[in-house]
Amino acid sequence: MAVMTAPAPVKAEAGVSPKSRRKIRDNLTGHAFLIGAVLCFALFMWYPMIRGLVMSFQRTRRGVTTWVGWDNYLRIIDDPSFWVAWKNTFYFTGLALIVGFAVPFFVAIVLNEFRHAKGYLRVLVYLPVMLPPASALFLFKYYAYDPSEAGLFNAILTSLHLPTSEWMQSTTMTMPAMVIASTWMNMGGAVLIYLASLQNISGDLYEAAELDGAGIWKRIWHVTIPQTRLILALLAMMQIVATMQLFIEPLILANGAGTQDSATSVAYLIYQHGFFQNDLNGAAALGVIMLVVLAAFSAVYLRLSTKD
Repeated sequence: MAVMTAPAPVKAEAGVSPKSRRKIRDNLTGHAFLIGAVLCFALFMWYPMIRGLVMSFQRTRRGVTTWVGWDNYLRIIDDPSFWVAWKNTFYFTGLALIVGFAVPFFVAIVLNEFRHAKGYLRVLVYLPVMLPPASALFLFKYYAYDPSEAGLFNAILTSLHLPTSEWMQSTTMTMPAMVIASTWMNMGGAVLIYLASLQNISGDLYEAAELDGAGIWKRIWHVTIPQTRLILALLAMMQIVATMQLFIEPLILANGAGTQDSATSVAYLIYQHGFFQNDLNGAAALGVIMLVVLAAFSAVYLRLSTKD
């Protein structure tokens, strides 16, 4: 009689399990997307930065490039326009912090109090951001800042029996005029961010402050500002970095340098060296100086915010 034997157990197929294969495939897909982003950053950001740093230590004449060390930096610093450009840039940044940083915050507070037409008002505030910057600035230049009484701002001043201004032709009003245009043109995004932050504040805090007899300004000072402190600090840093790169406003509104160099900025001076004077090495050196200043500011900000 034949003896029945149990079949031998089937061994697991050698190799990687389906779960592991799926995990490897997902990782490869993620790394493929990451490699694409890294290549884009390397090609359009990191390479130009490194190339500009190298060019700042070189001099090119008739196709011949030589190393000159710190000569480009010394030549740029000795240029009187260098200090005028930095003075104008810091002046614009300071005015932008006083006007361009405060106005969007208070506009957001006002919009947050409305109970009707919120969507319409938000679109109205955000509309200038959707305009091309050049179009918005040309609108200000030829419609609002016309030095005659036909200009919008001068017409308003005339109706109020106040003296008119030459705006972009004036050495004293050039920077304030650019700040007004820049604030109107860019505040829509900041207003929406502030509105999102304000809507996360608990209404109980306002009710408690109101029961304690706090008026509108005390509620803003003791409730609204502390609750939005982180957003305020972040947008302040972003605004300082953005305004330090002032370029398109003087280029369009003041035709570049403005009256008696009243609108010359560091970014415009870089453009002037590179495209008008054909001094690419000097432009690169000035760009590196600007990079160092912004990097130092960002490092101080991050240090202070980390301690906080």
